[in-house]
Amino acid sequence: MKDRYAATFFIVGAASVVAGGLVAAVSGPLGLVSGSWVAAYLVLVCGVAQCAFGAAQGEFVRHPLTAAEFWIELLCWNLGSAAVIAGTLIREPIVVDIGGGLLVVALVLLMRNVTPSPTRRRALLWIYRALIIALLVSIPIGLTLATIRAA
Repeated sequence: MKDRYAATFFIVGAASVVAGGLVAAVSGPLGLVSGSWVAAYLVLVCGVAQCAFGAAQGEFVRHPLTAAEFWIELLCWNLGSAAVIAGTLIREPIVVDIGGGLLVVALVLLMRNVTPSPTRRRALLWIYRALIIALLVSIPIGLTLATIRAA
């Protein structure tokens, strides 16, 4: 990673993948009904996506991030994800909605802070942008499903 902020996103993402694997390993033996969903969310949304954010921060960031910009992105993504998981598990749609809102803030900032460069690979930037758009599209779907499940 080119800087500590990018590395932090990548490390937290990798830790989320490990946490998802651990949740998957104990879900069956402990009879955790939502365990497979939590494991998938930790691996894909908290882990893989956040690793991509870290890679993009190191490769495509339009300017060196300030500490405040970094912390807002990182905290919005991780607190938002924690709220989505907790709200889903306790069947509280408002908690899921708050988490979804934090995720949207993080994604908008993550999209805003990258830009193409003549010396950088544009195809990878478009893949990164497609990931962000896919996540933005999936948020309202997930919020709706959480509301239906809670009812």
